[in-house]
Amino acid sequence: MARLNVIVVGGGMAGMSCAANLAPHCDVTVLEAEDAPGYHSSGRSAASYIEPYVNRTIFTLTHASRPFFENPPAGFADAPLVTPRADLMIAAAAKAPLIDAYLARWSELCPGLVEVDAAEARRRAPLLRAAAVARAVADPNVMDIDVHGLLNGFRRMLKANGGELVTRSRVQSLARIGGRWRVDVDGRRSTCDVVVDAAGAWGDQLARRAGVEPVGLVPKRRSVVLLKSERDVSAWPMVHEVESEFYFKPDAGRLLLSPADATPSEPCDAQPDEYDLAVAVERFERATDMTVTRIERRWAGLRSFVTDSLPVVGFEPSASGFFWLIGQGGFGIQTSPTMGRLSAALVRGEDVPSDLRERGITAAEIAPRRAALVDR
Repeated sequence: MARLNVIVVGGGMAGMSCAANLAPHCDVTVLEAEDAPGYHSSGRSAASYIEPYVNRTIFTLTHASRPFFENPPAGFADAPLVTPRADLMIAAAAKAPLIDAYLARWSELCPGLVEVDAAEARRRAPLLRAAAVARAVADPNVMDIDVHGLLNGFRRMLKANGGELVTRSRVQSLARIGGRWRVDVDGRRSTCDVVVDAAGAWGDQLARRAGVEPVGLVPKRRSVVLLKSERDVSAWPMVHEVESEFYFKPDAGRLLLSPADATPSEPCDAQPDEYDLAVAVERFERATDMTVTRIERRWAGLRSFVTDSLPVVGFEPSASGFFWLIGQGGFGIQTSPTMGRLSAALVRGEDVPSDLRERGITAAEIAPRRAALVDR
């Protein structure tokens, strides 16, 4: 049987993980519009591995990725992909009942979650004010992820198996002609059997160019700042507010802080909004004893969602050979080892990998025209 010829549009974590897993079986080319892969969302993520996240499906995809993070294939990375990171979710007195709801939702799936008293929470994160911590939950399974190492590892896999990454290649048009896709990029024309739409925030735009109805993708801006601290923060936990008003975590001797904003945006080279940054600082100073005198660095990225907050993965029923791989919101990096395997299997016409089927993952729940999207 002839090898499939596949063009993956988008060199972020979704596209690269899929392409890396396809390369041993297919002829694969990744087209990345920017100078390097991971320029947009993948390269701007705070990148933590968090199991109690979004819903049961995302938990499952995340948990199934853990063995890969802890023991990647030989030669995949030059250093560990993950390092343990203590973690606290905090609630002030007015929001204390929300801790019960959080534990009720996640304790069965994540039995390691444990409530710690306020004094212990403040011992672990000594900058927290007493008023900010009436209750707290510790998660022992959180890890920091080396995004650069992970993305570079998938690039190594791709190239080692004969795949190609072509940067500075923005797709101008796509057309289905004679049973194959014609892809035009900067005056160059290629053909392939399958186009994988891994264009991130631009996923619906790419679909329109192919004559495919969009799925309702909404990019949302997330802003981040990096703060200098006079204290040694390296052993401090990642701290989340129970309703996601803010989070902060140590990052290379600094504190990375975000207001956890999710502002709808057009696809773009996202830049932080000054109001969002001011909100982040105000919430942080209200919850801690630290006064922010200078922001060392600021940036923003786009996290893209559809209505049910699940990824969109699978062939488009109305356009033969057009494969969706978008909508991975804030979980695309922590699920990438599993999503790479899963998406590659579906591209090749196979079923969901057996280990994921045993965990309850189905192709139908992430399909592009599932009921949650059709009825939006």
